[in-house]
Amino acid sequence: MSRTSASADKLAQDLHILVRDTEELLAATTDDAGEKVRELRKRLASALESAKDTAADLEARALDSVKEGARQTDRVIRDHPYESLAIAFGVGLLLGVVITRR
Repeated sequence: MSRTSASADKLAQDLHILVRDTEELLAATTDDAGEKVRELRKRLASALESAKDTAADLEARALDSVKEGARQTDRVIRDHPYESLAIAFGVGLLLGVVITRR
């Protein structure tokens, strides 16, 4: 996973937490009747919708990035099948040696 992809995943996770906390805050202030509270609730609800849209967009981009990585991997394996098999065999052999030593 690239650094950019990890940052996007962390940002999406943080946005989900923010959305959850904001929804809890909105639910907790439903009984407040002040005009300022109503206005703030309206603005907060608008910001919440925007955050949800941003989180969904980030998740879609991350999924597209994963799909592109899988396509590139498939392309490399199809272009170099014997080398790919040799590498997979070597990694499996090394893992087998390491595991059996324990």
